[in-house]
Amino acid sequence: MVVRMRHTRAHTANRRSHHALKDPALSKDNDGTMHIRHRASLDGMYKGKSVIGDPVKKVQKKQAKSAK
Repeated sequence: MVVRMRHTRAHTANRRSHHALKDPALSKDNDGTMHIRHRASLDGMYKGKSVIGDPVKKVQKKQAKSAK
C-alpha cells in the first residue's frame, strides 16, 4: 500500500487562494458605452464598426436574392 501525503490546511488554502473571482475587464466604445473586452456591445458595435446588422435589411436582401 502507498502511504498518502499529508494534506494540510495551508496547502488547501494556497490552492484556494487562486479561486477568487476577478472583476471583468471593461472597455469603452467610441460613443462611451462600456462592454466586456473582446465582445460586441449591446448595440452591436465592435471596434467602432456595426457587426450585428439590421434584421429587416437581412430579410429584404434574402427576398430580393430569391426573387431573381
